[in-house]
Amino acid sequence: MTQEDSIKIFEDKKVRSIWDEEQEKWYFSIVDVIEILTGQNDFQAARNYWKVLKHRLLKEGNETVTNCNHLKLEAEDGKMRLTDVADSEQLFRLIQSIPSPKAEPFKLWLAKVASERLDEMQDPELTIDRALEQYLQLGYSENWINQRLKSIEIRKELTDEWKKRGLKEGQQFATLTDIITKAWADKTTKEYKILKGLKKENLCDNMTNTELILNMLAEASTKDISQAVKPETFEDSKKVAKQGGNVAKVARKELEAKTGRKVVTSLNAKAALKEKKTTKRLNPKK
Repeated sequence: MTQEDSIKIFEDKKVRSIWDEEQEKWYFSIVDVIEILTGQNDFQAARNYWKVLKHRLLKEGNETVTNCNHLKLEAEDGKMRLTDVADSEQLFRLIQSIPSPKAEPFKLWLAKVASERLDEMQDPELTIDRALEQYLQLGYSENWINQRLKSIEIRKELTDEWKKRGLKEGQQFATLTDIITKAWADKTTKEYKILKGLKKENLCDNMTNTELILNMLAEASTKDISQAVKPETFEDSKKVAKQGGNVAKVARKELEAKTGRKVVTSLNAKAALKEKKTTKRLNPKK
């Protein structure tokens, strides 16, 4: 089964999803959907809601629940964990069991997401256009978006290189990413997210331009070094990951020495966008 992880946006809320190329369908995190429909803004509360709902539906012999899949999606701690997911058709049925004023608009959104993916398969450039549109809707600047899209491209090149070396998606990819991040930022991915006050949010989506650039340098360097030395084992790739991260660490240290300011900060996207909106409201002519 060839799969591709993604994040979809519904009314500024993120829904973890995964595309199955063989079946040509999206699978969505059920807990994320429940969090949106119930309006709880509390991941644990949504998990509890789903636990109770699933138990009730199973007792009723609901086939939709029985047929739900369990796939690995990125969890709050940055690790890939088995998650209850459902395709569009299954979600349509589950939504009927969740009283919510957002049920109908969410159904329309689901249908649109499925249609857009089929269009993107015919024209890959649409994928970039969709990502650009989503980031603009969230209030990011065009300059930041350009950096973020480039970082996605570089990340894809790195993971393709890891796959060529026989490395496994999930735990091994997460471990290597932690090593790279720790090397250049002096923090693991989890520590970095804690610094920025993040939970489910994507770390790169909450980096400043400078942080993004250094992270790109670290990942691009890791990919280039890997292609040059051709590591044969996971342990060899771990050494390469540290070397790639160290390239960006040198740049970070030099920049901090020149500016007298820390590059890795607690500033996250939510705070930055709020600050931007406040400034615009107070200074409408700027």
